[in-house]
Amino acid sequence: MKQAINKSKRSSRRRLPPIRSGEIIDYKNINLLRRFISEQGKILSRRMTRLTSKQQRLMTIAIKRARVLALLPFLNNEN
Repeated sequence: MKQAINKSKRSSRRRLPPIRSGEIIDYKNINLLRRFISEQGKILSRRMTRLTSKQQRLMTIAIKRARVLALLPFLNNEN
C-alpha cells in the first residue's frame, strides 16, 4: 500500500527540462555545455542529464568541437 502511494507521488512531480526552449546547443555556449560535463571532464549520459537522443547527439558534437577549439578542457585535473 505504502509503495503505491510513493510511486504516484513520484510520477506526478513534473521535472524541469534540462534545456530551455530558447537555448540553442552550440559549441560557443560554454555555460550550457559545462552543465553536461562531469567534474572529471567527461560527457554525462542521457540518463543523468534527461536529454532526448537528438539533443544528446548535438550536445556531444558541440562539446567535442569546443574541446578542439580549446574552449573546454579535455580533462579536468585540478586535484
